[in-house]
Amino acid sequence: MKKYIPPEIKALLKRKLKIRASKPANELDKLKLVPRYTKTNATIDGIKWQIPDSASFLFMYDEIFRTEIYKFKTKNQSPYIIDGGANIGLASIYFKQLYPDAEIVAFEPDPEIYNILEANVKSYAFDNVKLIKKGLWNKETTLKFRSEGADAGLLETFNESDHTNSQNITVTSLRPYLQKPIDFLKLDIEGAETVVLKDIAEDLDKVARIFVEYHSFKGEQQTLNELINILTEAKFRIYMSIPGDNSIKSPFMGLSNYNNMDFQLNIFGFKEDCS
Repeated sequence: MKKYIPPEIKALLKRKLKIRASKPANELDKLKLVPRYTKTNATIDGIKWQIPDSASFLFMYDEIFRTEIYKFKTKNQSPYIIDGGANIGLASIYFKQLYPDAEIVAFEPDPEIYNILEANVKSYAFDNVKLIKKGLWNKETTLKFRSEGADAGLLETFNESDHTNSQNITVTSLRPYLQKPIDFLKLDIEGAETVVLKDIAEDLDKVARIFVEYHSFKGEQQTLNELINILTEAKFRIYMSIPGDNSIKSPFMGLSNYNNMDFQLNIFGFKEDCS
């Protein structure tokens, strides 16, 4: 005999099933529902993360942990890795999971983002990770920095028209940290990459692999040619891609402009004989 279910109970069950089906499947799905620049937490693989901005976190998480754009092989089980522009720590944490005995030096100038970086790295209880609250430049000095609240804070040198959330930060040369072989050098430093590479050009013979995110600023002279010349003269083999495959389909119709940038490019450099 077919069991009778009152119509009002059926309606209630349907509503509950609909709500359950619409609920996020996991913590990453939940983050998609969080508005931009809203501080939140997420537990991923049993570890609690502090997150200042859900959209940039999801983009970086996908690139770093799913696509694994920084994945590399080395016979050195204790590789020396420099993370320039560490943000909230995704790359440094990925590197330590890839090579648990790695020595990592990570730079992040944004004071608020640095605090989150520190908390996230501490959650994993890693050894041999040195965090430095400084930006990278060609000398030790103080510069004006504009915080964006997520992953795109930059020196006012590259966006002089916007003084929102402006503050002084300490910047430093990378040269003192290149006194021994570097297995992987990551530079995602929002426009300072060419200045830094010019400063360390003579030390790049010690670097086996390098990742640089190049940034072009609206109305400013592009420096991509200088950057590529520095890398090729240092004997790097080059590969390039657009971040997130977000290339403009019809660039002659106009370039998009975000945070005063009109072009970004991922540049991967490696020595033919690195192992």
